[in-house]
Amino acid sequence: MAYNDLREWIAALDRAGELKRIKTEVDPVLEIAEITDRVSKGNFAGDFAGEGARATRGGPALLFENPKGSDIPVLINQFGSEPRMRMALEVDSLDEVADRIRQFMDVKSPQGFLDKVKMLPMLAEMGKFFPKTVSSGPCKENIRKSGFDLNSLPILKCWPQDAGRFITLPCVVTRDPKTGKRNVGMYRMQVFDGQTAGMHWQRQKVGAEHYREMLRRGAARAGTPVTPSSSDFGGTGVPARAAVDIMARTSGGSQVPDDGLPSGKMDVAVAIGTDPALTFSAIVPAPPDVEEYLIAGFLRQKPVELVKCETVDLEVPAASEIVLEGHVNLDELRTEGPFGDHTGFYSLADLYPVFHVTCVTHRNNPIYATTIVGKPPQEDAYMGKAVERIFLPLMKLTIPELVDINLPIEGVFHNLMIVSIRKSYPGQARKVMNAIWSLGQAMFTKCVIVVDEDVDVQDLGEVTLKVFNHIDPERDIQFTLGPVDSLDHASRLPNYGSKMGIDATRKWSSEGFSRSWPDEILMDEKTKSLVDSKWKALAKELGIE
Repeated sequence: MAYNDLREWIAALDRAGELKRIKTEVDPVLEIAEITDRVSKGNFAGDFAGEGARATRGGPALLFENPKGSDIPVLINQFGSEPRMRMALEVDSLDEVADRIRQFMDVKSPQGFLDKVKMLPMLAEMGKFFPKTVSSGPCKENIRKSGFDLNSLPILKCWPQDAGRFITLPCVVTRDPKTGKRNVGMYRMQVFDGQTAGMHWQRQKVGAEHYREMLRRGAARAGTPVTPSSSDFGGTGVPARAAVDIMARTSGGSQVPDDGLPSGKMDVAVAIGTDPALTFSAIVPAPPDVEEYLIAGFLRQKPVELVKCETVDLEVPAASEIVLEGHVNLDELRTEGPFGDHTGFYSLADLYPVFHVTCVTHRNNPIYATTIVGKPPQEDAYMGKAVERIFLPLMKLTIPELVDINLPIEGVFHNLMIVSIRKSYPGQARKVMNAIWSLGQAMFTKCVIVVDEDVDVQDLGEVTLKVFNHIDPERDIQFTLGPVDSLDHASRLPNYGSKMGIDATRKWSSEGFSRSWPDEILMDEKTKSLVDSKWKALAKELGIE
């Protein structure tokens, strides 16, 4: 059964010995982050891991029951281990979710009545995924349209050079102005004061694109000169010339031109403390036209119940612990950051929209869910590895020759991707590199390494051995320019820089390689069997248990 809310999830963690309750008063400013960082990088066994279990990397989830300056408990590190990530999605293996995705993708059009009947159970299952709107929910137990103060929440300051306190695990809800579809993203929010916060939706995120579409429409309303031959922008009624002009003059909505930005506002809602499947869905690289509420329903096998907001035209999860309603003004950008990020370095200060709170609703005795990011491994590492496993089938839709992928934790998920392929024609590795750079958030990947299918990409030792033996650097490395992650502090320009691909596959004569290729060193099976028969006696002499 799906977890109905954060509280059921906490209770499940408690029963499984995966939660530690901290009763000591601890300050949300730096102290909680330091404690959590030590826990997430340690090994824990005994009561936490279960009697006789091996030490578990990542440490337990933590519930700080007495945060300084607030009576609201703080939950952190809820996803911070592979076992808990599986618990959150209610599977024994993350491959189970991938297999379910694969089954839906393998559905063929029914050829007759019997085929249609066979599809009925699957269609019925699909009906469970779609969100449903209800009249009210626990998040409406307290409604405050005035007198609220973000500083009353136990919001963390994680690192010494952070610009302030940041909301770090929000489910940020926006609506596509063109289609009306909702998006749920996870974007950090720097608290400026009791009623405003930064909205750090990185330039290539869906929430940022909704903001840019509102800018385009605002520019058209403002009367930007349009030639008679200009077409509508994407069939939305926005003149193309106005859209091109406002994007160029604002560098995609990230700068304020001399004549200012168009006026107007965009509704935004923020849910804090949702069930684990929904929180996880906010980080998945879903196609823009697929609502995260639908993805959460798929993961939890049960619809997400939604309620309408009080002051904005959006719907939020009914069982959320805390909901912030408000808007961003199109003509207002403010410096946000620096912030200690998952790269292990501070992301630099930059201009972002300002979220103005118009209403706060919350449950009785709410729980504040948060996370910290920094040098890996942290909680986000396990969430990222889950995304890697679950969405491999979707990547194979576009890149069918893919066998496996590995996003090493220390590569912080956008610096390094190692992929194995079933090579069938010359130059295929380079085709794969370019395909990856065209795939949603994978476009940020700074370095793509492509190996043959006989290399286990999960074994970094084997990858290192094979890659650096198999490449001729001048021949096998290519560079390209394009979008890079906003957090990349080394790129030549913010959000724009170079990327590298390494073709470490075996080279063919049809790729211009005319030399012999040596065999890999392996012992013959006869000798291995002979030693196997003597190994028990040898082990005693060698002192091997």
